[in-house]
Amino acid sequence: MQEKTFRPSRWQLLPPVLSGSALKILAIVTMLIDHIGAVILENGFIHAYQMNLPQALSYENTLLIWKIDWVLRKIGRIAFPIFCFLLVEGFIHTSNRKKYALRLALFALLSEIPFDLCFRGKFLEFSYQNVMITLLVGFLAITAMDEARKRVPALALVAAAAGLLLGYLLKTDYSYRGVILIILLYLFQSYPLEKTIAGCLSLLWEPPACFAFIPINMYNGQRGRKIKYFFYFFYPVHLFLLFLIRYALLRSEEHTSEL
Repeated sequence: MQEKTFRPSRWQLLPPVLSGSALKILAIVTMLIDHIGAVILENGFIHAYQMNLPQALSYENTLLIWKIDWVLRKIGRIAFPIFCFLLVEGFIHTSNRKKYALRLALFALLSEIPFDLCFRGKFLEFSYQNVMITLLVGFLAITAMDEARKRVPALALVAAAAGLLLGYLLKTDYSYRGVILIILLYLFQSYPLEKTIAGCLSLLWEPPACFAFIPINMYNGQRGRKIKYFFYFFYPVHLFLLFLIRYALLRSEEHTSEL
């Protein structure tokens, strides 16, 4: 992403104090919190109790885990909108959109196996795809829209519709709804108030995610620290580590119950 000179708009909603890297770190931390709940608690201990597996905990302990999971998952809701916002910023300022798309595609492929292990319990299956593919579809959609607007503006609607359909057909994380958010952030990139309203309306199915627009509106237009590839590597690696932790915890619980 190229550095730019930031000129606060008179419509700036909040003090611009967060750089792009600060937003990225916030999104990564909240994503990790979310996935601890989803991978270890929901698909681990809660699933074991629901399936009446030998390693399942007691009802009281499982209820406590469910309450903790509820909190973790609500905190984690703010991660995806921030990643979508950063994707649009990257789209606007990258010097090579083709290279950007190829990078997304590469890490989407690398992430699919750990994603499936975490959320489907299988080495590889295709009923639900990881969020990197959602971001890739969104990026391709706004790229097509941008090119269409330069030639035949009406075709931008076709490009948007194709992106939504692709997100739905590929069964990506957040499906077409995630692509809608990316498109809205692209369309209202220069209008903070309208961007916030449109983004929140698109997230009414998941209201806690709207809190993401607090840090988004504190963006100062600067890249910050150079952690360009950190998220790309962090996403598949942290999923694989969470899978291993879940496996180790549930195996130890199973052995304890046998003693």
